[in-house]
Amino acid sequence: MNSMQYSVLITGCSSGIGLEAVRMLQQRNFLVVASCRQLKDVEALKSQGIEHVVQLDLADPASIEAGLAATLEITGGHLFALFNNGAYGQPGAVEDLPVAALRTQFEANVFGTHDLTTRVIKLMLAQGYGRIVQNSSVLGMVAAPFRGAYNASKFALEGLTDTLRMELHDTPLKVSLIEPGPIESRFRANALQALKDNIDIEASRHQQGYQEAIARLSKEGVTSSQTLPASAVVKKLIHALESPHPKARYYVTTPTYAAALMKRVLPTVLLDWVMRRQGS
Repeated sequence: MNSMQYSVLITGCSSGIGLEAVRMLQQRNFLVVASCRQLKDVEALKSQGIEHVVQLDLADPASIEAGLAATLEITGGHLFALFNNGAYGQPGAVEDLPVAALRTQFEANVFGTHDLTTRVIKLMLAQGYGRIVQNSSVLGMVAAPFRGAYNASKFALEGLTDTLRMELHDTPLKVSLIEPGPIESRFRANALQALKDNIDIEASRHQQGYQEAIARLSKEGVTSSQTLPASAVVKKLIHALESPHPKARYYVTTPTYAAALMKRVLPTVLLDWVMRRQGS
């Protein structure tokens, strides 16, 4: 595929998977528009030599509209692909989760992503081509304790995406999900901050579990032998963008493959037992 003419908008590019996707797709001659939630991250990326960076906050509809408009100015009004990567994880037991924290989780991971996606679909249908790639998670496939908000947001994203794929089957648009497990990124650091900001740890019966979570999330660097670099996700993204027949789902990391198998073959009581023992 001659990708010189192909443009792609990527959300959540301040670090991790989003930033690696920008770099690797630029090397393949895509016209990449990176987006970040905060202006300071937009400036940081520009200072690193990334040419096309726009501000786009998924929790703010006006920012979504402005970010997409700025993107289309760069791309000449067309867009080959959207990679919905921007997201964060709100830890906490379901019983300790304030409604406001759950709502904020959904604003970024579901509602904002949905808003941007539906705007882009209209454009792609009008131009007669396009690809949408959603960065989900192994936790969009199976649930894990103390991750209810994130689980719920990714389950919702997958439900919307599976439905969208069926509804677009008779159009030229292609829709794919990527489901990573543990990846090197700032995800744990951001989750730690969300835990401290929104969960009343002292008032919870899960204090010990939270202290273990804080210790785990505070660790620097790779915490599991099964953690892969962000480039592992981007390699699947490249296939979703360049293949004439992109897959509906792409698994990344051994835990994701294992979870998919367990969900198919294990009774719920056994799957629950396995997931309760997961500490990462």
